[in-house]
Amino acid sequence: MVTLPASTLANYRRFSRYNSPYAAHDRGRAIDCYPETNRGLSPVAGEVLDTRTVGVPARPYAVGEDHLILIDTGEHVARILHVDPAVDPGEHVAVGDSLGEMVRSGFFAPWVDNHVHLGFRDPDANPYRAAGSLPVDVDVDVRPLDWDGTGTVREVGETYVVLDEPRHPDPGTWAGLACGTGGVLDGGCPHYDGGGVLPSTDGAVSVAGTRVGIAAGRDVTWDDVDLVANGRPITGLSLFVARDADFGAKLVCPGHGFAPGDRIALSIRRA
Repeated sequence: MVTLPASTLANYRRFSRYNSPYAAHDRGRAIDCYPETNRGLSPVAGEVLDTRTVGVPARPYAVGEDHLILIDTGEHVARILHVDPAVDPGEHVAVGDSLGEMVRSGFFAPWVDNHVHLGFRDPDANPYRAAGSLPVDVDVDVRPLDWDGTGTVREVGETYVVLDEPRHPDPGTWAGLACGTGGVLDGGCPHYDGGGVLPSTDGAVSVAGTRVGIAAGRDVTWDDVDLVANGRPITGLSLFVARDADFGAKLVCPGHGFAPGDRIALSIRRA
């Protein structure tokens, strides 16, 4: 397992290990880090080994290619995606250095913000394969935020809305949606295959007082549930850990018809 220190994560406003449908994130084996701006800040220090352009799924809202940056950290090889490299092989970078501008490629779901994807490989492993990275841990304390499932729409996109609840009580510290066991949830509930919990725990996890899955250590298996907002079925909740003041429940709901100022009540039902 590779642990990212608090000093590294302080360069980002949010992070998630499980909020992805791709094999690279299976069981928390990669982390997505969200900078304040569109500069792709390096989450590691070391020598750039290679950069490579890769093909992506075709999406009408995204560019047609992505980029892989490999960095030798001395102990591991870091795999970084979603940044158009402004660095070359042989260059040395420090944590927080700009690697280039982030790109929004076909790997992104339309409700996902731009971010830096990071995974780690042993030096003798194939660094170009998408799957097979080492598990990633984070050395930060997180604050669980209780939520009753209600809120007012603060932000809208074509495929999502963000509510003003739960509010972040202390921006600058790390917080996430409470899971009912003293930790916070991470991932796409229930629209991605599985999720995560921080810190690790065992047993049932919940959202707004309703069970949504079972945790086994770091990993969560979602129950067969449906999410409904004001009587309308939605795709799910986008869950992450954040330290910015704009934290709030993010509802994934393509074609939603909601507007800023609308009051929403979320309910969770057995499918």
